[in-house]
Amino acid sequence: MPFVELFVPKGTLDQEHREKIGGRLVSEVMIAEGAPDNEAARSISWLVVNEIDAWFVGGRPLPAEEKPKYVVRVGVPAGSMNDDKRRDIVRRVTRVLADADTDPDRFAQPLAAWVHINEIPEGNWGAGGEIVRIEDIVTLVAGG
Repeated sequence: MPFVELFVPKGTLDQEHREKIGGRLVSEVMIAEGAPDNEAARSISWLVVNEIDAWFVGGRPLPAEEKPKYVVRVGVPAGSMNDDKRRDIVRRVTRVLADADTDPDRFAQPLAAWVHINEIPEGNWGAGGEIVRIEDIVTLVAGG
């Protein structure tokens, strides 16, 4: 049950690239998580694209002629990750961004994109006015 946030400078993604990234990003994170690929799991796996008006690096605005930077924040329930899954998420997210970019090789460098994995502590995820625990998620997605 990932909640994925993609941060990009405003105007970076045209509709084609937005759909290319949006169509794959959550799916790739679900695969790395080990989530089942069913309607129930997909229904609680979200992506939000945040277009940022001002992007600063080292206290200076990102020059208009410079290739865009990306930050992807992946929220997952705590206890559902280990280092192999975290590494897989970072690699898969980076590959999705690279595949949608005109210069995919730049993603081999650490300056094109950052991936933050936020593990939400048990009892700190809520939906429907209730606290959602990891066993609730497992029950929901196991039902398909």
